[in-house]
Amino acid sequence: MRPLWLCWALWVLPLTRPGEALTEEQVLGSLLRQLRLNQVPVLDKADVKGLTIPAEVRAQYVALLQRSRGDRSRGKRFSQSFPEVAGKFLVSEASTYLLVFGMEQRLPANSELVQAVLRLFQEPVPQAALLRHERNAWVRVTIEWLRFRDDGSNRTSLIDSRLVSIHESGWKAFDVTEAVNFWQQLSRPRQPLLLQVSVQREHLGPGASGAPQLVRFAAQGALGAEQSEPQLELHTLDLKDYGAQGNCDPEAPVTQGTRCCRQQMYLDLQGMKWAENWVLEPPGFLVYECVGSCLQPPESLTFKWPYLGPRQCIASETTSLPMIVNIKEGGRTRPQVVSLPNMRVQKCSCASDGAPVPRGLQP
Repeated sequence: MRPLWLCWALWVLPLTRPGEALTEEQVLGSLLRQLRLNQVPVLDKADVKGLTIPAEVRAQYVALLQRSRGDRSRGKRFSQSFPEVAGKFLVSEASTYLLVFGMEQRLPANSELVQAVLRLFQEPVPQAALLRHERNAWVRVTIEWLRFRDDGSNRTSLIDSRLVSIHESGWKAFDVTEAVNFWQQLSRPRQPLLLQVSVQREHLGPGASGAPQLVRFAAQGALGAEQSEPQLELHTLDLKDYGAQGNCDPEAPVTQGTRCCRQQMYLDLQGMKWAENWVLEPPGFLVYECVGSCLQPPESLTFKWPYLGPRQCIASETTSLPMIVNIKEGGRTRPQVVSLPNMRVQKCSCASDGAPVPRGLQP
């Protein structure tokens, strides 16, 4: 099917917590937690007089500083609009199916995945077979992503699982967003998306063992083969219109119409009383906040994702902040390196409250 591109919407005014500028209290609170302290240590100038930072401590600090510039923590991602991808039954055995979807060029450039929905048609069960089962007979349908490794082995990841009644028929929908996210993380030339569908009995008891064989996902018959193939709906959003713009223009004031961006500011630790004689490095650092507004989908489309809140300008990637602090033990002081997580905003994005954070692909 053709992609359904969103081309109009309204601007809103979010200045949300996940993207707000880092405060003095947040830095202090994180530092106390990392050092497992209940209060700021009392240090005077005599405690730091003649104190030098050992070369190994400074080297550790510099290494963490360099790593923080490349090691980013990902936050929420969100998008909307979808094409459908027709799939094929690669293997079909009793109660197990292997589906293959050709994914190359299916996801538009500069777009972000919101949701991927797998649709399978459940064939009706002959009436004679249903008479041997209770009206509330259910089976469990499980969807797994199948990945083939370079060494020839394979690995599956659980994606979705739900109960299906053997007395029903028609199209069934499964959320396979995480499978497409995994597929996007593959570094080698893109493989097709492989999904393994299995049907298992949910309860023990007479007749329960035969229930999974009654649930079959196959051609829909009267509608024709092309219309009954497994379908993969890819809901994405064009980030040209619905994404953030990067860094804010330092010459332009932030207004209600400012598109989501990252604004720069400086946090001066030397000017903070609690940091005096305690924080040795850095004297201060650049922090950022996410400001501005995000384009919203039209109301006619938002009903498809009722569990998602309005799109807001948030920090989607952050880095840690390394520090060298003065530790007092047994009447003596010594420098120590500590790293505060998620202190600096690296990237601002438009996201919706409730959108899942994608898992990283494991080896």
